[in-house]
Amino acid sequence: MATTLHARSGRVNRSRRWPRAVLLVIGVIGLLLLILVAALLLIVLLAPSVSNAPQKVAAILAAHDAPSDGGVVPTKVATALLATEDSRYYHDPALDPRGVTRAVIGVVTRNGNDGGATIEQQLAKMLYAPGTGITSELKQVGVAFRLDQHFSKHTILAMYLDAAYFGDGAYGVTAASEHYFAVAPDQLSWAQATLLAGLVQAPTAYDPHGHLSAARARQSHVLARLVATHTLTEAEANQIFQSPLDPAISFYS
Repeated sequence: MATTLHARSGRVNRSRRWPRAVLLVIGVIGLLLLILVAALLLIVLLAPSVSNAPQKVAAILAAHDAPSDGGVVPTKVATALLATEDSRYYHDPALDPRGVTRAVIGVVTRNGNDGGATIEQQLAKMLYAPGTGITSELKQVGVAFRLDQHFSKHTILAMYLDAAYFGDGAYGVTAASEHYFAVAPDQLSWAQATLLAGLVQAPTAYDPHGHLSAARARQSHVLARLVATHTLTEAEANQIFQSPLDPAISFYS
């Protein structure tokens, strides 16, 4: 009987410890979230004003004698770009929560940072905080939130497409479209638009003039993302990939 009572007493003590452990875990998580929110607010507060972002974009174009898109976002290029670079662009704030989670897991497991930067973060890097160090990346986050607060998503995307480098000396989607395909951005075919959208991740490595195989492999990835985001069917993506880009341009022959 004594043994039975002792066993019951042990079970009761263990059952009482469980709620305390759960509360402790919840408390720690809550504290970490508060610290994270406070740190994020501080980062945003320390970020510079972004009211001059359009002027900074114009300066980039002027420095390279490149035309502006005039605030017009070419549908096919934009759709392909967002599917590849930031598929939740219109739904998430300046920071992608899933991307941050993947980045943290990558750091903890030492498998690398696979977080992926939002369009706002990439634009912040182009205009205000170049570099890949921790200081630059924190500044990019702060600037990204300021961009998201100050401008519409459409305007941010238009500025991104204007400021982005597409390789082979082409800055901005208008210059890139004319340089590679001799047409305006809104006249690009899906094949042309998907190749162009793939260049911004690594414009030198994917430059089709010198690295056509790499550019085509990247284009294939862009098309796969368009299928994954339900913009195209797999059959449509395959047909686009097989379509001629432009036989009149020598590096495709």
